[in-house]
This record gives sequence, C-alpha cells and structure tokens, in this order.
Amino acid sequence: MKTIVFLGAKNIGLRCLQYLLEHRISLQAEVVAAGTQQNGLAANKAIGELCARYGIGLMEHLHQIPECDLILSVQYHRILKPQHIARARQIAVNLHMAPLPEYRGCNQFSFAILDKAKIFGATLHRLEAGIDSGDILFETRFEIPAQCWVKQLYQITETASEQLFKQHIGDIINGNYRPVPQETLLEQRGCSYHYRNEIEQIKQIDLNWSAEKIERHLRATCFPPFEPPYALVGGKKVYFTLPNDETETV
Repeated sequence: MKTIVFLGAKNIGLRCLQYLLEHRISLQAEVVAAGTQQNGLAANKAIGELCARYGIGLMEHLHQIPECDLILSVQYHRILKPQHIARARQIAVNLHMAPLPEYRGCNQFSFAILDKAKIFGATLHRLEAGIDSGDILFETRFEIPAQCWVKQLYQITETASEQLFKQHIGDIINGNYRPVPQETLLEQRGCSYHYRNEIEQIKQIDLNWSAEKIERHLRATCFPPFEPPYALVGGKKVYFTLPNDETETV
C-alpha cells in the first residue's frame, strides 16, 4: 500500500481527491495527509469535509508534510521547496492545466488566447524546485475551438485534466512512466512563463487598438466572477461586461 500526501484546491482538486479515495483499494494507495487553500471557496471547503469523513489530517503548513511514497499536487497554491519535495520517497507530481513547456506559471488560458495558440492541453509532471519545469510523465493535447473564450478554454482543460489524472494515476503510483525532460522539447515547442500579476496588465484595453486585438483581449480576460477587462476613460475604469454571463458576445 503506497502512502500519498494530496495537495489540492478548486473543483479539479476535489474530484481528483474523490477519485483517489473511492479507488484506494484497487489503486493500493492511502491518502495519509492533505492540504488545500483556506479561501472560502466551496470546493476547498468540500475538500476539508471529505478529509474529515475519511479521517485524513488536513495540514495548514507545508512543513507538516509527513514522509510518504508520493506527493500529488492538483491546483495547489503554494510552491513546494526542495525540503518539502524530499518528503516523498518515490516521486512528487503536479497536475498542470496547460501544455509544457509552452505555458508555465499562471493564467495560461488567457495567454494561449492572446498568443492565438491552436493547441492546448494538460500535463502530469515531476515536481522540482523550478516552477513547472520538471520532467513530463504524461500529457494530453487538444485543439482550441475557434473564437474561444477563456472560461470555455478553462472548462475544456479542466475536463481533460481530470481525465488525464484518472487515466494515469495508477501508472504514477506503480512507477509505470518514462520521464521526458522538458529541456529536450524546448526547441520544438517553445517555452513561456507567466506570473500571477500579469493578468491585471492584459485586462487594460486601449481603445486605439485594432478591433481584432480588442476582441482577443476581451476573450482572454472576461471570466466572471473575476474583475472584467476595462478601458481608462477620463482616468476612470469603464468595464466591459458580458450580458447574462454569456461568453459569445460583448
């Protein structure tokens, strides 16, 4: 029986944890500790309730990670340092909701739309000290729909990420993988890294831009309930909003 520390948040983290717990016998794996983001989101609260139901200790700090066979991270908000990763005897793995090495970091959905990318995906990779830089274990890729909005791309990727996790978590637990160093893919795929605060920069619309560029920035940043994109008019923010939370028109 392999021991797992699960670090996760949001709906994708909740569903992946549920899958682990529901299939713990067939997977021959036991979740011995878990961590989530304490920000009031219903999904994160549900992760805590699920842990309580199964008698799993919920950690508040990364230094509480016990020795285990595997660490699994799914949309976890904190960066693990080498001393945290070293608590896993076998491997520490992250589910990154974007293709690697093309889109490391945050808000990858928005930047894929701004880049006019045709392909997106999800990646299971080894956790290392660098951000999203570890060896690729498994991945899935798909075409981005024409005129795609960021919320739509997020939902498609979330579904693909969950499927990737369920398809290969048994392989990860049993060590059935061939790690592919991202360095071997840089020339072919390219690489970018985006910081969390960059989203604020790309939300500001310049009304002198071309209609195509404005429309692309709107598709990349209109994601209710987050602050919508805006233009500065007379020094004040004028927001672009979506009627009835639709994602087809502005």
